Amino acid sequence: MEMGLFDTSDIGIDLGTSSTLVYVKRKGIVLKEPSVVAVERVTGRIVAIGEEARKMMGRAPANIVVIRPLRDGVISNFDVTARMLRYFFQKVVGKRLLYRPRAVVCVPSGVTEAEKRCVIEAAYEAGARYTYLIEEPIAAAIGAGLDINEPKGHMVLDIGGGTTDIAVIAYGATVLSDSIKMAGDKFDDALRRYMKRKHNLYIGERNAEDIKIAYGRAHIEKEQRVIEVRGRNVVTGLPEAIPIGTNEMVDALSEPLGAIMERVRGLFERTPPELASDIAETGIVVTGGGALLAGFDRYVTERTSVPCRIAEDPISCVALGTGRVLDDFKKYNAAIYDYRRGEYYDG
Repeated sequence: MEMGLFDTSDIGIDLGTSSTLVYVKRKGIVLKEPSVVAVERVTGRIVAIGEEARKMMGRAPANIVVIRPLRDGVISNFDVTARMLRYFFQKVVGKRLLYRPRAVVCVPSGVTEAEKRCVIEAAYEAGARYTYLIEEPIAAAIGAGLDINEPKGHMVLDIGGGTTDIAVIAYGATVLSDSIKMAGDKFDDALRRYMKRKHNLYIGERNAEDIKIAYGRAHIEKEQRVIEVRGRNVVTGLPEAIPIGTNEMVDALSEPLGAIMERVRGLFERTPPELASDIAETGIVVTGGGALLAGFDRYVTERTSVPCRIAEDPISCVALGTGRVLDDFKKYNAAIYDYRRGEYYDG
């Protein structure tokens, strides 16, 4: 999509561990890039950002380090995150940054005050004039088409790259929430450990992510595919390709998925009976990249006895939610946090 100078100063940012999406008011999602930066080791000069940097993962020369500046849903490298965000801002609003846009940025539900401040400062350094925060599960619920302001309980399970956020929402705000640092990255790690333990095959970080996206599943299927996984033999140290059945993905991902379901059940135990009854009727809505694991809705339903549905566009839900917030701040004022004032938006 061609970038240019838009006629609005409002943007929504899904600043994720795996990818960053930017929504521009009245334009929709105009940018989706991996949250990856390639930097020269000695000079600190940025060599590549986004998809170009991701292509260098596992292949970069010795003088270049490929960094993911967000880990477990929060900023782990402030300077690189600010520079990455500024690059994305420039792609969206023009290199001269003739105006500083107003931004709504999503954060995991369990972030600390220090982590919130870090996000605000990074957005300001990147070029934002004023930044509001919104919890990811709230934005995901809005982006999934839920009417969060109605007097009925909803549960959202948002599985991102660094964190999984679970929230019970009613009357426009979060009633209960939980956040666990067990999400897409941990799925990749679990897959790498499984291949090493079961098949004596070492696979790289990017390879594991690609396999997860293409073949990952949470539920055993009657029909499975046999795929070829390439890596390095742990014993011989030589390149090797081995065939595995896609149903093996279920075993490989069982540990992180089980940890997520423990948190979901734990949140149900703390949910007031009236809201639990609502959720039993409306079901659990799953968003984020983890929702794309084949059979995930069946996996959740079997372990909770509650209906589950995958959002129509799970990866974009959080960004779409920020867009709807930008369109109507007053409607969603109970969910928009004004960090500088230390209170929720009051119009």
